Amino acid sequence: MGAAGASLTAPGDPRLRLVAAVVAVAAISLLQTLPVAAAALVVAALVALLNRPDPRLWRRLLHVEGFLLLLFATLPFTVAGPSIATIGPLSVSGTGLWRAGLIALKVSASVLVLLVLLGDLEPERLGAALRALGVPERLCRLFVTTARYATLLREEARRLGEAMRARGFHPRSNRHTWNSYGNLLGMILVRALERASRVEEAMLCRGYAGHYPYSSLASPRQRDWVAFALVSGAAFLALVIDRL
Repeated sequence: MGAAGASLTAPGDPRLRLVAAVVAVAAISLLQTLPVAAAALVVAALVALLNRPDPRLWRRLLHVEGFLLLLFATLPFTVAGPSIATIGPLSVSGTGLWRAGLIALKVSASVLVLLVLLGDLEPERLGAALRALGVPERLCRLFVTTARYATLLREEARRLGEAMRARGFHPRSNRHTWNSYGNLLGMILVRALERASRVEEAMLCRGYAGHYPYSSLASPRQRDWVAFALVSGAAFLALVIDRL
């Protein structure tokens, strides 16, 4: 999702986008009714479509949905409440099913909001926005470093995986496969430490003194404030309707 697309419905200023994301996710997390939570998910999905998102956005959301399926596999059978069906010796609780659905809707909507508002922001700009909002330097530095190294570790894992496949490795459910994955994890950690040492030396050679030279941020434009007001107003409206 490019920056141009994100500017259609989100503030262009990273500080306002970050605050808008916090406000929207906080409002979604407080919803207590299924219809309003479902409406929040639909609105978030429509906004994502209007921004012409990168196909990877939907793949990320699909990964989240895979974890949410565990809610429907556990909560309906473990939460006390009136039974609406039976599956063998297990009783399906209506309260548990309602709770699983509500959590799934709120999590999906929150993830979409975060991907739309923050998904295309580079770690450096997001770190600069955090610092401008008064977040301590150590936390900003930790965030930016983690974001950078997550990408490096992913690329390192991809290269090692390709090397294993080039040597004829085919994953199976046997001891050799698990040993190979253990060796892969160990090599990733070793190479990560080596890369961290090289990066630290390079940073020190360039005059690193314990803080990143964050780029200065321009003042928010009028349309940034308008977009921020729309996002915050929609979040507040959802809460009001939810409480009616």
